[in-house]
Formats: sequence, C-alpha cells, structure tokens
Amino acid sequence: MAQPTPRIIKETQNLAKDKVQGIDVTPDPQNFKHFFVIIAGPPNTPYEGGVFDIELLLPDDYPMSPPKCVFNTKIYHPNIDNLGRICLDVLKDKWSPALQIRSILLSIQVLLSSPNPDDPLNNEAANLWKQNEAQALIKAREYTLKYAKKH
Repeated sequence: MAQPTPRIIKETQNLAKDKVQGIDVTPDPQNFKHFFVIIAGPPNTPYEGGVFDIELLLPDDYPMSPPKCVFNTKIYHPNIDNLGRICLDVLKDKWSPALQIRSILLSIQVLLSSPNPDDPLNNEAANLWKQNEAQALIKAREYTLKYAKKH
C-alpha cells in the first residue's frame, strides 16, 4: 500500500492538534485517505443538537482534485441529497489545491447554517425552502430529531 504524502501527514496532524469547534475528525487507521467526520448541528439552525456522520475520502491525486464527502446521517437539506451527496462549490468547480481538509469541513458546517436552495441537489427540499421556508425548517428539524442522534 502507498504511503501518505507529506501534505496528507501534515493536514492529518493539524486536524488532530488544532480542533475545530463542532467538528471531530478521525483518520481511518487502515486507510490514510479515509476520514470519519462528525459535525455537530450549528446553533440556531434546525440541525442544532444533531450529530451528523460524514465520510471524507481523498482521491489518489489529492490535492489536485477535491476530496469526496458524503453524509451517512440522513438529513433534510436542499444541498444534500438522499444518498448523502453534497452540492458545494469547493467540492466541485471552486476547488483549489490551496484548500485543505479543514476548509472543506468548515464549508460543510457553514452550508448547514446557510442552505442554498438556488443550487440544489435535493429539489424537493429546495422547492419547499423557496415556497415555505418555515415548513422546510420544521421538516429539517424533524429529520434532525429522528436521524441525527448523539453518539
């Protein structure tokens, strides 16, 4: 098996040393390109109090290509589909090798605070967000209470 690059080693060390509030990252001991992430639902959002499991996988050509991230916790959000895929510009066309795992995780945390129904991956949620945001927030809260339980 290949060895981690100096960049991956440094990023992994920085994630362990300089924790980000509301984000817990655990490298897979069997695969240095695989990370288990837990993001706490941000305060004053329908996700508050929820615990969201995410997997992050670095591609072979990282940092030239962005990490792959997927929610394992079911969530009602216009930018996250039923399979857990995330619609986030820094995971696609706005990716830059200057970005790091930390910046991706912070961007996902911000996405939970600021859904963007104009760039949806979950069209049903996006339509509800646009037509009746209060109802969308209630539904997002229901999903959080049902699926995003504390560990």
